[in-house]
Amino acid sequence: MKKIGFIGTGVMGLPMARNVIKGGFEVTAFDINADALQTLRQDGGGVADNAKGAAQDADVVITMLPNGDHVLNAVFGPNGAIEGMGPQTLLVDMSTILPTVTDEIASRLSETGHRMVDAPVGRTSRHAEEGKLLIMAGGETADVEAVHPILECMGDTVIHCGPTGSGARVKLINNYMSIACNVVTAEALTLAERSGVDRNLAIDVMMGTTAGQGHLATTYPAKVLKGDVSPGFMVDLAHKDMGLALDFAAAMKTPIPMGAAARQVYASAQVQGRGRDDWTAILETVRTLAGLK
Repeated sequence: MKKIGFIGTGVMGLPMARNVIKGGFEVTAFDINADALQTLRQDGGGVADNAKGAAQDADVVITMLPNGDHVLNAVFGPNGAIEGMGPQTLLVDMSTILPTVTDEIASRLSETGHRMVDAPVGRTSRHAEEGKLLIMAGGETADVEAVHPILECMGDTVIHCGPTGSGARVKLINNYMSIACNVVTAEALTLAERSGVDRNLAIDVMMGTTAGQGHLATTYPAKVLKGDVSPGFMVDLAHKDMGLALDFAAAMKTPIPMGAAARQVYASAQVQGRGRDDWTAILETVRTLAGLK
């Protein structure tokens, strides 16, 4: 697979496409931003007038677009990629979109005999420039292996997450956690500043505990993920301490809504009879609320 159609050369897509060119692949790109296409042309890439043109004679078509509607239009709309794709052309969608839209795209492609890999990316635009993205690929093993050399041009970590649609699902789960943790981090640092604690000192303390090191790297592997919820730090104590933090924040006139929501989950664990379990048993509480066995 040597000829690549690349649709979407924005903040992430442009450096990704440039790295594919550096990897020795022939790239023809389309985007509504003429300046981005000109940059790619200077790097040795080809430029098409539409998605159909980018897909013409391509072994692989890559889409990297802002949302699901953009992907659907680029693939199936007027002058869409599907009109230029040959019978063996493989679509690789690297956008971050709803998994249900990924499923729809895969289903519509299958009607014309085409295959798809969904391969959204993690990390930042700097990593895109450096070719060090983390790529979450979903698709048939043979298809993921076939495009692996292309993906390796853009990322230093490629994880096959399962069948088509799995990459999109893992990406949203990852984003949910990092985006929610971002708010908790901001709340904690704001509470430190508001209460007169030096922010850098607070950071030093939190980087030495689970607060900064993260549960997936510390408490979960040691406890709940191996089926051990014997108390190291009890749910009852976590509920009590979160109450103290909320009272303190209220006195400081500092909103910490993520903390308030979290305390309700600890209260749910207590109702389930998990008060004296390890605090990582919150995983089992949430699984129960989700109807999982």
